[in-house]
Order: sequence, then C-alpha cells, then structure tokens
Amino acid sequence: MFELGIIEEFEAAHALGPDFGPASRLHGHTYRVEIIIRGHALDASGTLYPLDHLQDVTRTLLGTLHYQHLNALPAFQSVNSTVEQVCSYVHRELASALDRARLDSLRVTVWESPRVFASLDAALTPA
Repeated sequence: MFELGIIEEFEAAHALGPDFGPASRLHGHTYRVEIIIRGHALDASGTLYPLDHLQDVTRTLLGTLHYQHLNALPAFQSVNSTVEQVCSYVHRELASALDRARLDSLRVTVWESPRVFASLDAALTPA
C-alpha cells in the first residue's frame, strides 16, 4: 500500500465545556494537522494522487478554521470542540473533497499541542 502525506497548521481558539477545568475558559492552539492518504495503485505518472490538489484542498479547508473561535462555527455548534471533534470534522470534509477513485483510506491526525493529538483512520468508499 502506498501512502502520501502532508502536514499543515492553523491557529484557532475554543472553550471546552462544561467540566474541562481550565480548558473551559477561552484559549487557543496552534493545531498541527497531518493528512495521509493510502492506495494500492499509482497512476501512469507514478504518483498516488496529485500532491498539489491534496495541498490545495487541505489548505482551503483549514483556512476556514484559521484564526476562528471554533465554538462559533456551525460545525461545532452542537458538539464540544475537542481535538477529537476537530479531527473528525477535518476527516469528514476532506473525505468528501478528495477524488477517491484510486484511494483506499484517509488518516487525519490533529495535534493541539506537541503532546496531545487525536487521529481518525477510515476507509474511503469510491464516490
């Protein structure tokens, strides 16, 4: 299985609730996001997926989160903006934006600090 990955970052603020101690207050993170796509076959040019497209789609998505208060965004109105929920949101949005013809799976890892992260790795069904 081939893998292709990129790492991007965005800055955002949030407040967890109701019982998350100091994290219940408004605070910010420099989120580090690792995207890994997997597939069994390379195309005629010898690549798994166009790297520029993967970067563009990821940067566009993360741009909607950059310098935002996550709790105020529609995606986090009904859920706690935990690192797990941020990871799930990024995974869901990327999965729908990628051309999945030759891709088998997508793994998204989001770090909210150098020591705290969440990952979601799931199969991609052809569109």
